[in-house]
Amino acid sequence: MQDKISDGRSIRRWRRRLADEREEARVYRSLAARRSGEEREILLGLAEAEERHARYWEDLLGDEIGPQRRGQFRMRFLVALARRFGSVFVLALAQRAESRSPYHYDQDVPASMAADERIHEEVVRALAARGRARVSGSFRAAVFGANDGLVSNLALVLGVIGGNLSSEVVLLTGFAGLLAGALSMGAGEYISVRSQRELLAAATPDPQARAVVPHLDVDANELALVYRARGMEEAEAQRRADALLRQLRSTLPHAHQESDVTPETGRGAEASSEASDDHEVVGSGAKAAVSSFAFFASGALIPVLPFAVGLTGAVAIVASVVLVGLALMLTGATVGVLSGAAPLPRALRQLAIGLGAAAVTYLLGVLFGATVG
Repeated sequence: MQDKISDGRSIRRWRRRLADEREEARVYRSLAARRSGEEREILLGLAEAEERHARYWEDLLGDEIGPQRRGQFRMRFLVALARRFGSVFVLALAQRAESRSPYHYDQDVPASMAADERIHEEVVRALAARGRARVSGSFRAAVFGANDGLVSNLALVLGVIGGNLSSEVVLLTGFAGLLAGALSMGAGEYISVRSQRELLAAATPDPQARAVVPHLDVDANELALVYRARGMEEAEAQRRADALLRQLRSTLPHAHQESDVTPETGRGAEASSEASDDHEVVGSGAKAAVSSFAFFASGALIPVLPFAVGLTGAVAIVASVVLVGLALMLTGATVGVLSGAAPLPRALRQLAIGLGAAAVTYLLGVLFGATVG
């Protein structure tokens, strides 16, 4: 009797595994449908791997495969997101799903299949990292702007309330804080990003340097110092320089013609490519400024809304704090999802920090109001 119960549990578990593998394959195929080139090929490769795993469970179940069932809700949710958005958030969620694979402790799973899941997690992590790099500049400005608007304006509003000022003054102060903060954030973000891009541009190898390479004295030059200055070890730098100079000797009759030989060969070319990637990660100054302005203003508007619609007293205060708390948890959860981590701890951390800062300001307002009074 016990064996029958155990067999029944095993069959039900195998059926769940089969359904989940099929859902994971759908996630990757749905994501691949919205991609092109290398990323599409990688996602299709992951889908084929999940289908291979599904065949393992089909073979294990044999005649007990039963009717086709749906996978876990989180996987079905990922499929729906992938079909509609195909964004970096879906990849981040897929990364988290792969990291929580039960195969590492399932005795019915071959070691090779459990190892596959570990590799899949790393593949999805790398794909998600590409997407994070593409959105990191504007996303950072947006999250920082929204969070700063929520916390700073709630703190400002509560501080004024703590000083026993009227609702009209609270409303005026809140809108003044919104406008001042949004303008300050936008201007600061623009200057910050522009300055960072200018620093990156200053560090990028000069493409015009390639024109002088054919004219170097092959017996006395400082080409090896270029490589050493870019971070190479002395021996490797000298080896690169010697190889380039040997190539120059073989083309001396054409030395004064346009040459494809450049001092960026090797590490220099890599540095140029890395600088270009860094520019993409930093993002555009104008986009970052607009994102920061808009999201700060959106965040700063939330604490003021209850007062703007005519609420007063304790009702307005509670409504303001609740709305800001929900918004703080949303931004925290969003960052958690994008980073591939659990969203709830990030949401609670954001909530605690934001409301803690606002509470301190409120107490200072109460103390200041009592002193003035």
